[in-house]
Amino acid sequence: MTTAHVTCPLCEATCGLEVTIDEKSLVTRVQGDREDVFSRGYICPKGASLGALHHDPDRLTAPLVQRDGEFVEVTWDEAFAEIDRRLRPIIDEHGKNAVAVYSGNPTVHNAALVLYGRVFFKALGTRNFYTATTVDQMPKHFSSGYLFGDPQTIPVADLDRTEHLLILGANPLVSNGSLMTAPDTRAKLRGIQQRGGKIVVLDPRRTRTAQLADEHHAIRPGTDALFLFALVNVLFAENRVTPGEHVDGVDEVRVLAEPFTPEAVAPATGIDAAEIRRIALELADAGRAAVYGRMGTTTQSFGTVASWLVDVVNTLTGNLDREGGVMFPLPALWRPRRSSPFTSGRWTSRVRGYPEVLGELPVATLADEIETPGEGQVRALVTISGNPALSTPNSARLTEALRQLDFMVSLDVYLNETTRHADVILPGPSPLERPHYDVALYALAVRNVANWTPQPLETDLPQEWVTLLRLAGIAAGQGPDVDVAAFDTMVAGETARRTGVDLALAEGRTGPERMIDLMLRGGPYGLSLADLEAAPHGIDLGALKPRLPEALATASGKVELAPDAITKDVPRLRAELDKAPDGGLLLIGRRHLSSNNSWMHNLTPLVRGGNRCTVQVHPDDASRLGLTDGGLAAVTSRAGKLEAPVEVTADVRPGVVSMPHGWGHDLEGTRTRVAAAHAGVNSNLVADETLLDVPSGNAVLNGIPVEVAPVPRD
Repeated sequence: MTTAHVTCPLCEATCGLEVTIDEKSLVTRVQGDREDVFSRGYICPKGASLGALHHDPDRLTAPLVQRDGEFVEVTWDEAFAEIDRRLRPIIDEHGKNAVAVYSGNPTVHNAALVLYGRVFFKALGTRNFYTATTVDQMPKHFSSGYLFGDPQTIPVADLDRTEHLLILGANPLVSNGSLMTAPDTRAKLRGIQQRGGKIVVLDPRRTRTAQLADEHHAIRPGTDALFLFALVNVLFAENRVTPGEHVDGVDEVRVLAEPFTPEAVAPATGIDAAEIRRIALELADAGRAAVYGRMGTTTQSFGTVASWLVDVVNTLTGNLDREGGVMFPLPALWRPRRSSPFTSGRWTSRVRGYPEVLGELPVATLADEIETPGEGQVRALVTISGNPALSTPNSARLTEALRQLDFMVSLDVYLNETTRHADVILPGPSPLERPHYDVALYALAVRNVANWTPQPLETDLPQEWVTLLRLAGIAAGQGPDVDVAAFDTMVAGETARRTGVDLALAEGRTGPERMIDLMLRGGPYGLSLADLEAAPHGIDLGALKPRLPEALATASGKVELAPDAITKDVPRLRAELDKAPDGGLLLIGRRHLSSNNSWMHNLTPLVRGGNRCTVQVHPDDASRLGLTDGGLAAVTSRAGKLEAPVEVTADVRPGVVSMPHGWGHDLEGTRTRVAAAHAGVNSNLVADETLLDVPSGNAVLNGIPVEVAPVPRD
């Protein structure tokens, strides 16, 4: 028996795990690592399933090429030769923009994909670049980019020291934090209460987090920006504004907030004006306080304004860059400082004219780009650890568009709802067959830590960084037999140059290990990979510390609280005050602790229990519509229709229906037997791809107008 200490790569919590492996390389036990400096033994069902993922018989272990409608196993050289034979002519004839890329959520949990994906993307050079970010969190990147100068500079709640936490549209007891890396969030939230603090949740559902909170207010979906603006209005009216140093634009925000009085927003939000005023004053007077918003605030029609206002409230109450407020983590890896402040809209999508943000376009328009003829039409697609056929709005339309492609390549460990359309599938190793470091997520952690996972098990599969470099060689016109070692050294040499570190210091290492070593050496703590290798439970780098103005990359060197790119959308929000709620139903999503989007449903330990894909409906709506608990309902929107079982519950507010996302595994041509046996229903069949947050292009997945009716029994 051997014991491996690994960092869980299955969600944002980055928990330390202790994995027991027998003499036959079988995983016999997975438990929390009690000595891990961050998670201290905490484990959730996802982490406990790591062995099931490693041993999943449906996981692909050889490249597949589709021939005459059937997938056949081929050698790696044959797979790359097929990609070169079919992809290069498309690039040569139609240009690089004829090839699109979609990168999915698991990418961020994989150091090789994070570090080497950018090499492939740069070699490909397409402007048709899409990721799961535009169905998830782009508004937060957009607003942070304009407030702080860098879209990756995102303040997180200092959970260990705050005394008052206001949560909007987030369920961290299930997500373990999102855009806020925080293992065992339950313990951290209880810690707030145990030291005499308060937790207030605004959410259309009574989530697990809302149940733990001191207060829960069932806000109407999509109105978070109105509520937050009313808080701002009260702060100014009651002279509770204390923004501190390094802030510009306070007076502009004061003027913008004037129409959004508690009385003006109460009808739309469903929150009484007196309650709004009380919440604002308690927040202002709490001392150390933080406002945190997540999916409910980013995946709505005013996602950018809501994301911006979260930080506006934190700033105006003096809680930005303050212990116990919201603070900027200082990760151990070197990060390039922007040479110029963030901007967006450097190009637009061909068909619908959506602006670029962070080098990518809204995935909601990918089907347009495939279906619409003309110069720049997408004719080939590369997907990397993504399942957009389930996870993007109006997924039925995108599924049909995928059938029209001339060529498609997928890097994925499953033959799933998306990869079944691919011509070539390139699998990668399991999480236990690769080394790991959380490149992205430690930059969002509520405590500064660093932890390295050596590769626990050997594999015959090439590491994904090798696969990506071979793809980059094809994209660059060098063919499928590029010298990977030389290419890797060139990439590492550029990293060494940018970090100011001597490449020779990482001698003997290759791939992500060399890159992480160089980035650690160039980082703020002067660590090396050897330091982390000697600390299998991680290194605690301390609590978050104030970082302003050093963390800012704005032109002014200050927090720019009223950037035009955001405030020009305020009149659209202002118009909402003149609209009375129409009484229609609004669809929202929901999370489960043992699920992470669409990519973990083929593991038996994570799909046990009853049917999760129910349509939750308030008793008043059920009575009005003739819906019965356990009966079947039809849910219809502009985009499509689905049928799902009804769950009558007072946990959702009247006028709201709720369904989980990421399901719908009943499609032909997949090889995910467990998922197919627990297929569920794909809520994105009714998500409308024409509904977007205007500034960021993020899809609207919460607050979708729908009609719900009972399905007659046969």
